[in-house]
Amino acid sequence: MREGLAVSGEDAEEGGRRSALDRYGKTLQGFDRKGRLRSLSPQAGIDFTSNDYLGLAGSQCLKTAIAAALARGVPVGAGGSRLLRGNHSEHEALETEAARFFGVEKVLFFASGYAANVALFSTLPQRDDLIVHDALIHASTHEGIAASRARSVSVPHNDAGAFEDAIVHWRRQGGSGHPWIAVESLYSMDGDRAPIADLLCIAERHGGFLVIDEAHATGVFGAGGRGLSAGLEGRGNFLALHTCGKALGLSGALLGGPTVLLDYLVNRARGFIYSTAPSPLIAAGVREALRMIEDEPPRRAALRALCQFANREMASRLGMRGSGSQILPVMVGDNGRAVRIAGRMQAEGYDIRAIRPPTVPEGTARLRIAVTLNVDEAAISDVFAHLAKILEDER
Repeated sequence: MREGLAVSGEDAEEGGRRSALDRYGKTLQGFDRKGRLRSLSPQAGIDFTSNDYLGLAGSQCLKTAIAAALARGVPVGAGGSRLLRGNHSEHEALETEAARFFGVEKVLFFASGYAANVALFSTLPQRDDLIVHDALIHASTHEGIAASRARSVSVPHNDAGAFEDAIVHWRRQGGSGHPWIAVESLYSMDGDRAPIADLLCIAERHGGFLVIDEAHATGVFGAGGRGLSAGLEGRGNFLALHTCGKALGLSGALLGGPTVLLDYLVNRARGFIYSTAPSPLIAAGVREALRMIEDEPPRRAALRALCQFANREMASRLGMRGSGSQILPVMVGDNGRAVRIAGRMQAEGYDIRAIRPPTVPEGTARLRIAVTLNVDEAAISDVFAHLAKILEDER
């Protein structure tokens, strides 16, 4: 009898575990039915999906810089948070050089753009402030806003008037703090630009702050590759985030702005305080990448020429208007169809991925074609020729 009870108890426990896991399995099945199930796949085919815009990720110059840093004793790991023993001279050298490069008072180095956005928006806006963000802002900004004590409101994409209307409405309702305007300078899934000049005027009119995520513009656009907000940095009400994992070819993020705001983050941003510092070796690599951006303008010129060619090819072969940038969305709409078309392109040897909700709004599934220096005009012409045939087959 005792043995039977023991078996029954174990069976019940196992059944409970299965039930606990079933809910996750059912969610994944739901994703699959909606064409939203994701999985990891290895790199294969011609690169039309990475953010390695200047082709630096595999460059010999960065490899040499990393090897030289190792040779002079730079460690791979930091060994602790920046506020403990993890603060390495390479971190400080990078921040000093980046502040000069971008023309700001101070720069703080984070392990990723995601971590930087979460730290920024969860820490700097105060309880009586308002965060007004573009509807297509990156997921990391949403995460930071969710952890913030400030109120927040989403406004239609690239509608400068809607930003101001939201701030005016908030003031009329008794809002007494400062507004924070959050946008991307170049949107990662659409490739279009924010109305930066208009947004700056709005921020200044209402005593607010402007935060621009330059992730997809750093190294590509602006004076000396400093981003689309180049010339604004250095203002007391402006912060810019420059990620290092795209055109710079490495990883991490550089948040630049007024010293007092960056010092506040060092003291109050939990994601910064309680995280192991980024690898000093990566910091050494980013220093070299910044030097390359500054010293090798032909890379940017070559990318601009490829982008112009790709936008023309998209218009002529697909009958679709391009974004004007290195990010070219091919709108499909249906999730399953987007996945199917991407799969056919991959089978032809082109690494193109389907982008689906929640990364993009419902009903706007697309192929995201990224132009980098890892391809040439012949490859671009071929990819649009193949895509045109497949899109015609899928009609």
